[in-house]
Amino acid sequence: MPEPRSHDMLPATLPDAVRAALLAPMVDQHCCGVRRDDTTRSGFEQLIGEGGTPAPPGTTHFDTPAGAAIRRWCAPVLGLEPHASPTVYLSRRAELGAGEVNRRLLRGAGVSAFLVDSGLDVPALLSPAEMGRLGSAAADEIVRLEQAEQDVAEAGLPAADYAGMLRDELAVRAARAAALKSVAAHHCGLGFDPSRPSRGSVIAAAGRRLADPKSRLDDPVLVRHLLWAAVDVARERGLPLQFHCGLSGWGVTGWGVSGWGVSGAAAGHLTDPALLTGFVRALAPLGVPVVLLNCYPYHRQAAHLAGVFPHVYVDAGPAVAHAAAGSGHVLRELLELVPFHKQMYGSGCHGAAELCFLAALNHRRGLARVLADRIDEGEWSPADAARIAHMIGSGNARRVYRL
Repeated sequence: MPEPRSHDMLPATLPDAVRAALLAPMVDQHCCGVRRDDTTRSGFEQLIGEGGTPAPPGTTHFDTPAGAAIRRWCAPVLGLEPHASPTVYLSRRAELGAGEVNRRLLRGAGVSAFLVDSGLDVPALLSPAEMGRLGSAAADEIVRLEQAEQDVAEAGLPAADYAGMLRDELAVRAARAAALKSVAAHHCGLGFDPSRPSRGSVIAAAGRRLADPKSRLDDPVLVRHLLWAAVDVARERGLPLQFHCGLSGWGVTGWGVSGWGVSGAAAGHLTDPALLTGFVRALAPLGVPVVLLNCYPYHRQAAHLAGVFPHVYVDAGPAVAHAAAGSGHVLRELLELVPFHKQMYGSGCHGAAELCFLAALNHRRGLARVLADRIDEGEWSPADAARIAHMIGSGNARRVYRL
């Protein structure tokens, strides 16, 4: 059967200019690699489930909004009829092989540039260069701050040398990066003291840290030091600083990556981007762009911060892929508050190329519904809607990341 055409996935009543803007290649300003190898059904289901864990006995992750969307929208990309059964879909996936599946789905996403967080350090995941090659797109690296710190901590240095070596390591990695990224939300939460810690407190905390260097970074003093060191490097290099926020479910135990540490509903409030207000305010005079990632269900708070602070930006993240037909609700709520020049597209995908494809598809379809409603209500002209779609899809990211 012929591959589906992108324009068939958008409402037929959209003005031509809006349709063209939505279908234009996008910049995926935050994603992770997808698996390069084939996997079992149980392994695949863990990749498409938000928590990275098996479905309860007698159930399946195909019975989720994302699972149903894979059967509806990804099946035709692999040459199947829409709504193919999970068994048929996975059989076809195995027949094609991971390389061909990744090629079809990554190219089908309609992305011109991937910015890839390579900090998970999982050999089974595609590198930024491989993501770009298979997706027929440009690709750049996002440096994960906590991974750089972990490598420094395990290098066996004296506590007095910790700060200098960390600063040097960040500078080296930033030289080849498009952005720096922190997952402090899932290490100690975002409600940390926004001030820069003193040298003495950093040395004392480093001494404790280096006594057990393989442990995860959760000392608030060292987290603050890492962030301020990153701010210095980002300012010198003209790079944005990304913050992972919200209740992203990836403990991703399904592909060998340990959980975040701060997890579950009890700790969810610690990932609210509103807690970053003090730190964001402290950065305002420095000119370092701050990008809030994956903020669901706190996307309205993130939109508010983007409206208040000129250097703050936001994306909807993997909630768009997992919400499927509900993606329009997430995007509509963001657009209630966020300035149009402050919102960007980022899939947040990881593990399964299907999530990269669905994020792009659902972004286009969801945003199409929002734009159509604004046009029908007479609030925006078709030219306004097309311009906004271009800004969110690629223009804002190209400006912020200097692509």
